Amino acid sequence: MGGSERWRYRSFYLGEPGIKDVLTSLGIDRPLYFTSNVFHDQDLVTRFLEFHRALDGEQDRLLHRELLVRSFGALFQRHGQAEQHVPGAPADARVLAPVLELMRDCYAERLTLEQMGAVANLTPFQLIGAFNRSIGLTPHTYLTQLRLRAAIRRLQAGRSVVDAALASGFYDQSALNKHFKRTFGMTPLQYVHARTS
Repeated sequence: MGGSERWRYRSFYLGEPGIKDVLTSLGIDRPLYFTSNVFHDQDLVTRFLEFHRALDGEQDRLLHRELLVRSFGALFQRHGQAEQHVPGAPADARVLAPVLELMRDCYAERLTLEQMGAVANLTPFQLIGAFNRSIGLTPHTYLTQLRLRAAIRRLQAGRSVVDAALASGFYDQSALNKHFKRTFGMTPLQYVHARTS
């Protein structure tokens, strides 16, 4: 991040491997070019800012990957100029059936966008778009909800908070605490105490 007393900026500098990775995630094989250096696109600014902030404070690799693909996908899809276009999400919600099954069966594993997309023959960018269109959530948010439900079942069965967190696919107890409190307004330990009192 750079700046002065009057302005601030954040930027990404992608090397060649990073650019190739983004292109693969979007389902294109050549970089797009831009006819402007400035875009008046507040949604795009918000997406990149959210990505920067997640990199500053989150340890969740799936979230980082999802935000990277969403941000650069929106940039290329909306403002990129080239003979090829970024393929969008399919309209048929049924395409997500094998992805949802994989997520339900393997929620405790370190699933990637690439793994989830592969079972439905979707790029990571198409996968994110299909989730948003059909379910109203991103893959990361949906997977987090599955993990929270699994953690609640374990807490109800008398398992410790640490054990419930790790067995449900969270990186650690802190990650479970954060998502649990954000979703339910209390920590897992407060939930356990409320159930026993």
